[in-house]
Amino acid sequence: MTKTFTQQGGCLCGAIRYQLTASPFAADYCHCRQCQKSTGSVLGAWMDFNIDEISWLTGAVTEYHSSEFVRRGFCHQCGSQISFRDTRYPSYFTLSIVSLDEPNTVQPTYHIHTDSQLKWLALNDSCTRYPQSRS
Repeated sequence: MTKTFTQQGGCLCGAIRYQLTASPFAADYCHCRQCQKSTGSVLGAWMDFNIDEISWLTGAVTEYHSSEFVRRGFCHQCGSQISFRDTRYPSYFTLSIVSLDEPNTVQPTYHIHTDSQLKWLALNDSCTRYPQSRS
């Protein structure tokens, strides 16, 4: 995933738009309870960038402090969750894969927090799985 590209994305209502100048350096499925609750889904699908690879074209995310170090960004108009930011790593920024205009261009390569994966969710992919975080 190191090939350079330009791609755009944003929230459901269009109030927030961004542009990317590089491919993500990582992409994952997260099964933690906070991602489940904040996305309203069985998992979150995320992609990681260096902060200088993201340009905000319109609007800005409103951040919710979901834990001591985590900030979850969403659109204050439509509520779409757009981002995840860990304040311990200020040069990195995580965006929701499904917020891309073309989300099929980024495919996660691993699962994290599989200890919290819902028992009825059957996934048959070849991605590496981590019971907690990858680090």
